[in-house]
Amino acid sequence: MSRYALQRLLAMFPVLLVVAIVTFLLIHITPGDPAELMAGDEATPEQIATIRADMGLDRPLHEQLVIYFADILRGDLGESIFSKFKVTTLIAQRLEPTLFIALFSQLVSIIIAIPLGILAAWKANTWVDRVVMVIAVLGLAIPSFWLGANLIWVFSVKLHWFPAIGYVPISEGIVPWIKSITLPSISVGFISAALIARMTRASMLEVLREDYVRTARAKGLGETVVLLRHAFKNASIPVVTIIGIGIAGLVSGLVVTEAIFAIPGVGRLIVDAVTRRDYPVIQGVILMVTVAYVLINLIVDLIYGYLDPRIRY
Repeated sequence: MSRYALQRLLAMFPVLLVVAIVTFLLIHITPGDPAELMAGDEATPEQIATIRADMGLDRPLHEQLVIYFADILRGDLGESIFSKFKVTTLIAQRLEPTLFIALFSQLVSIIIAIPLGILAAWKANTWVDRVVMVIAVLGLAIPSFWLGANLIWVFSVKLHWFPAIGYVPISEGIVPWIKSITLPSISVGFISAALIARMTRASMLEVLREDYVRTARAKGLGETVVLLRHAFKNASIPVVTIIGIGIAGLVSGLVVTEAIFAIPGVGRLIVDAVTRRDYPVIQGVILMVTVAYVLINLIVDLIYGYLDPRIRY
């Protein structure tokens, strides 16, 4: 398995290369000029040209691409056109709230959704099953921005249990930190929880029909042992896949959620960068997201081998 992991890590570099090239080209060929945004409406063409030269945007596109890759090989993602901070510094500053919200939302989703999915499969075609599936369908149907706005209205405006906006760093206290990420995490994780619950139920229903489950029950094993040790372990591979897809797909949800809750995370950073056409920041964030996506897929594949001995790499 270690050899397989090494092969996957090596295969990551061509993927990053392609993503970096495509992102670079798409950003540079789309309409809009950051030099004009920086210069303002009153700037003359000569002033705009000077700014473009200072940014290096007056060079041919292939030269800019070569310079960009040379910087990447040195571990330098460049600096923001507007703030002049290093892109790595900007991402590091914004990473904490985004990372904690992503992890906390998935943790809560897993803890809630998997037991509900198992319960729904165990009580298939009963009122318990129907209630769980109705909640899951609502989770898939409700937009995250609508859910986030209503969570703020109920738990912040009416009940005053949680702050409406902002992020409190963990260094300022565990309780304020947890309160600041609770509502954003629920807003992001509700859809993921719905997907996990539905997949857990479907996978469990299939496994519960297998002969070895009936044999385990015939031996007199407790229902909890049958469900968790025998059934869920064999039903968990599709669930792990959904969890991995959910984690990898959090970026879009975090962009919306961070805007609603005014959280200074990576989602807000990418929105600001796109608005101002801050090329280096856009490229740096997309590259970071790509690395995370590839690593998550690798971890999911390795978990497959642990859960199912028949899978060998």
